[in-house]
Amino acid sequence: MLPENLTAVVARNETWTGTSATEPYEAGWAREAVVFVRALKEPKGPLPKARIEISADGMHWCHEGSEFDLPAAKDAVTFQRISHFGNFLRVAASLPNGSEITVLVTIHLKA
Repeated sequence: MLPENLTAVVARNETWTGTSATEPYEAGWAREAVVFVRALKEPKGPLPKARIEISADGMHWCHEGSEFDLPAAKDAVTFQRISHFGNFLRVAASLPNGSEITVLVTIHLKA
């Protein structure tokens, strides 16, 4: 039996500045996830770490504890593996004034 897999695009060609986050994705059925972030344009300014956030209802968010680098150059890709999460997932970051990054964010889920 093959495992059930799904890829969800949760941010496409979005420019992040200030406090930003992807759309929430309902993933309670999955056993594990990998999040990929690709920079679609050259980032500007210093970049913080991105963080994984989880939620029971898709509206109230908690920092899951995982943090990872945002991509530092156009077409660079970073990722984070996640397990033991609740029902909803998203990626968030708080960029300092003057910084921005245009991203493609995908969540890859496996049952």
